[in-house]
Amino acid sequence: MRYGECDPQGIVFNANYLLYFDVAFTELWRAAVGPWQEMVTRGIDAVVAEANLSFRAPARYDDELELRAQIARLGRTAITTEIDVVRGGELLVAGRLRHVCVATDTWSKTDVPDWVRSGLQRFASDDAEVGAE
Repeated sequence: MRYGECDPQGIVFNANYLLYFDVAFTELWRAAVGPWQEMVTRGIDAVVAEANLSFRAPARYDDELELRAQIARLGRTAITTEIDVVRGGELLVAGRLRHVCVATDTWSKTDVPDWVRSGLQRFASDDAEVGAE
């Protein structure tokens, strides 16, 4: 962890985990679907509708962290991603993000396109829920 991401006690400030989750989700998306902007160009975007974090142990300055991301639910309009923050095999933070697909012209909720769905299914957990909302 970088010095500027820590509080005065040398512990990673809790809000920074959402930044880490965004990077992990973006990289999972890039591997599954391609660059985010390609989706936007096709008239679809995904916005965060819910974020949950469960703190188990602190990360500290200069720790090397691993973020493990997988799709936990692939609904009709929403995608739930589980992201674990791990240090040396120890789970520090368990997180869940739920993104909802929206049309870029109206910002109305819309179905997850088939080409997005098929890409993300490769990163689904073994017990992932795949189907209707």
